[in-house]
Amino acid sequence: MTSLIELHEEYEFLDADDRYRLLIDLGRTLEPMPDPLKTEATLVRGCSASVWVYPMRRDDGALHFLADSNAAITKGIIALVLQTVQDQAPEAISNTDIEGALAPFDLKAQLSSNRTQGIPNMIALIRETAARYAAG
Repeated sequence: MTSLIELHEEYEFLDADDRYRLLIDLGRTLEPMPDPLKTEATLVRGCSASVWVYPMRRDDGALHFLADSNAAITKGIIALVLQTVQDQAPEAISNTDIEGALAPFDLKAQLSSNRTQGIPNMIALIRETAARYAAG
């Protein structure tokens, strides 16, 4: 998996169309999420497209998230969000400045408000999940 820093280095040199393609390609790298996991319980509220996020606890205690969306750009966005927290301990996720990590991508300036309106909800769901696992 490409690091967030490497992704940003590539992203900043691209024009708008190529940035869309980069996000779409990033979404394609997500591990497939089985359809039975795409339920109301895993649906992220407040997104213009459907986005599902399902947490799994690994044997070492780290959280691994499966995610999917019915829109290619949105799938790329959730993949980008997950780059900041994937396979980390719940406590580490709770302490991660996800918004700060994503700030260099300036998604609000690059994408329509419809595409970015759900990002805070994606982040909130991930944080709530991490807090729940951290609390035991």
